[in-house]
Amino acid sequence: MKIYNHLYQILITSLTFPNIAWVQILRQSYVIFALLLSLNFISATPAMAANFSVDLLKQPATEITISLGNSANELKFEPNHLEFEAGKRYQLRLTNPSQLKHYFTAKDFADGIWTQKVQAGKVEIKGAIHELELKPGAEAEWVFVPLKSGTYGLRCSIPGHTEAGMTGEIAISN
Repeated sequence: MKIYNHLYQILITSLTFPNIAWVQILRQSYVIFALLLSLNFISATPAMAANFSVDLLKQPATEITISLGNSANELKFEPNHLEFEAGKRYQLRLTNPSQLKHYFTAKDFADGIWTQKVQAGKVEIKGAIHELELKPGAEAEWVFVPLKSGTYGLRCSIPGHTEAGMTGEIAISN
């Protein structure tokens, strides 16, 4: 845009038209040209995003298994610290080997990722996911790509579980 602004300034200062109407016409033409140029960049964005997501879907997912609780019914995530890299594809395999139901709750983390799918049994869920409930013996798969770096909290939102130590941390780096 700086080049166009510079050309515009040269054109306006070099013109010695006595009629101000010509200057107004040139200004309007410049504005229209700038808008058309901007629209060209905006229309290219979805195509670039589509190529990005297609390439991303071809990328093999790094698989990480997380246990919500354990067979001794201890209230903890194993592991309780997860590290991801923005722009890479991951597959979380969530399991609940305990006799209690548990939640994998990480809303801020979920807001900073693109979820490809969540699958539990023969059901595949698409869209924004903030919390997963796993009943005793259940398993789920969450395929996603981290987008926003940061450190996010993880917890089981069942009353008493967070207070008993069923918490964790999720870190996304660039």
